[in-house]
Formats: sequence, C-alpha cells, structure tokens
Amino acid sequence: MNRYLVEYALNSLLRNKSKNIFIITIFTFLVFLITSVFFISNSIKYELNKTVDHLPQITIQKLQGGKVVNIDSDFANEVLQLTGVQDAVARVWGYYYFQNGGVNFTIMGIDNFENQYTNSLQKIVDDGSTKPFHSDMMVVGSGVEKILQDNFFDGYFNFILEDGTFKKVKVGGVFKSELELQSNDMILLSKDLAYEVLALSEDKATDIVVKVANPNELQTIVQKIQLLDPNTRVVTNEDYKVSYQNIFDYKSGFFLALFITTLFSFFIIIYDKVSGLSSVEKKEIGVLKALGWRVDDVLKEKFYESFILSGLSYILGVFLALFFVYILDAPLLRDIFEGYSVLKTSFNLPFVLDIQTLTLVFFITVPIYVASTIIPSWRASIKDADEVIR
Repeated sequence: MNRYLVEYALNSLLRNKSKNIFIITIFTFLVFLITSVFFISNSIKYELNKTVDHLPQITIQKLQGGKVVNIDSDFANEVLQLTGVQDAVARVWGYYYFQNGGVNFTIMGIDNFENQYTNSLQKIVDDGSTKPFHSDMMVVGSGVEKILQDNFFDGYFNFILEDGTFKKVKVGGVFKSELELQSNDMILLSKDLAYEVLALSEDKATDIVVKVANPNELQTIVQKIQLLDPNTRVVTNEDYKVSYQNIFDYKSGFFLALFITTLFSFFIIIYDKVSGLSSVEKKEIGVLKALGWRVDDVLKEKFYESFILSGLSYILGVFLALFFVYILDAPLLRDIFEGYSVLKTSFNLPFVLDIQTLTLVFFITVPIYVASTIIPSWRASIKDADEVIR
C-alpha cells in the first residue's frame, strides 16, 4: 500500500465533499435497508425454528364437521396404552381477548402432577418459590406483565367469565423462557381455573400432546392413533415446521420485492458511474499522467478512493442496521413479516449475527462500486495525457 496515494485519495474525496457526502448518504441508506431486512428475516426465522423444535412431537385434535372441537380427556389414557408412547397429556388452553389492551392472551392450564411437554413449563412447576398454580394465582409472560401494568392492573387481573362475573386472579410470578414467541403472551393458570376462565367442561380438553420414546416410530404411532379414532387430526412437529416455513416464505415475498427494488436503485448509481467520468475527473487524470503518473498509479489511487468511500458507507450502513433492528426493534420494517394486526403482543428480536449475510451484502455493494469507478478511470488513463486534457 502506497501511503502517498492513500493520502492523495483522501484529499481528493475532501475536495469534492458535497458530491461524496451525497454518495455516502445514498450508499449507506441502501446498505442499511438491505442489511436490516436480512437481520429481521434471520432473527424471526431463528425464533420460529427454536419454537418449532420445542413443540410437542404429536398433537391430537378432535374434528367434528371439519372443525376442531374439544376432545375427551380420557382419550389420553387410551393413547398412553399404545406401544411406543412415552407420555400423553390432555392440554387445556385457549385465547382470552383483553379489549382494553387490544391483545389476545394465551391461557394455559397447568397441573402440578402432570409431566409438562416443555422444559420451561416443567421449571415453572418445579419452582416452589412462586407457588403459581393455586386457584387465585397465575404466572404471566413478560409481554402480558407489561400490558397489565399499562392498563393499571398492579399484581392482579380480572377475568370476565362466561356468566359475566369477574374472577380476580393474582400474579404469582413472571414466566421466563428462552423462546420469547412462546412465553411473551402466555398466562399460566391451574387447570381448574383454566376450565373456569375458558368455560370448558372438566371432562374435555383442547387437545392431547404425545411424547414418543423413539422418534423413528413417529409415523407408526400417528397411524395407530388415527385407527383408535378416525375423527381425530394428528399433527407432528414436522407438520408445524412445514406450515411455519410456508408462512415465512409468503412473507419473504414482500422482502424479495423490497430487496430487488433496493438493488435496482443501487445499480442505477453504478450504471451512472460506469457510463463515464466527468470532464473535471478526466482532466485530473490527464494532468496526473502529464506529471509522470503511470496507469497503475492512477488505478491504485482510484481504487483507494472508491474503497474508502464504499467501505465507509458499508460500515455505517451495517452499524445503523444493527442499531435499528436490535436496539430500536425495527419499527415499521418488521411488520413486513409480522403483519399489522393489533391482536398480538410485541416481542424483542433475538440477536442473530449472520456472517454470511454481512459477506453477501459486502460483495454485492463494495466490489461492484469499486469496479464501477476503476473501469472508466482505466479507459481515461490508457489514453495520451494531451488527448485526455483536450
């Protein structure tokens, strides 16, 4: 690296401050936009994959007239008798719409004496410090806690029951989980209280979750369950994974449109650069050649100049994207993937730094911009100095 050429490149950038500040601003914005969408996409995909991995191996739902209805709780005992089934638990859960907050809470009934289908729920049950599952106590997710505080419910919540009466339930603790999508909007109650809040008969359950001893026998056990009751729908965690991926791919179509639009704008700038140098830039190259600069000296100087400008823009764009996505939580832009419904509680995007993403953004921006600067400079530098100056 020639220190004097680098110094000359910096001075050249400073001589054209207005033009270069404009280029840096546009370049930084394009890198920021592309990188932000990649970061949001990677974070949500990471959270979805983690959520799917923690879902039950098999979920059994009852169908009636093509609709999902409550299933008999005793069916769990029949499933438990099947060879290869390690555990079968009848779940009581549903949604409770909190009108003042404009959100749906997920109500989950927990029995202290049952095996829980996730480690995070088992930890809550095993934690004796909160004693959450009494008739008048509940454990809430962090998002629920915030919604309650914003609506002046300090340490308690009034559920509206089916007959219109109120059921006051105290907050016994906050549900912490590594899966924010799973725990953020969840309220954990005792099963008896969940039956009361959700207005379910005590001989019914929302669905039945099954744990299999040998994952290789999953499909065989699915067939056995369907033979027990043909009016059931048996869903595996692989089915959920495919469904989530289809939803994510649909949302990614909006990202693709934004990505193509951004790249198109970037290549318009590149086309303008490749189409030729300004008369001032050509005259500068002619003067340098007249002073004894060789072609490779000119190209090195232009390389340093374009690399400093594009590299600085890339670094600024990436840091702005990191701040926007993981500090500000990507307002507006994350709605491309989440949707605009108010019937959800917000969650923080998990930090996922994908080196491949940063490398991809680098190679579709910086080298292309450098090449768009060097190519017209080379065309001008191979000519005679007097011809270029004229």
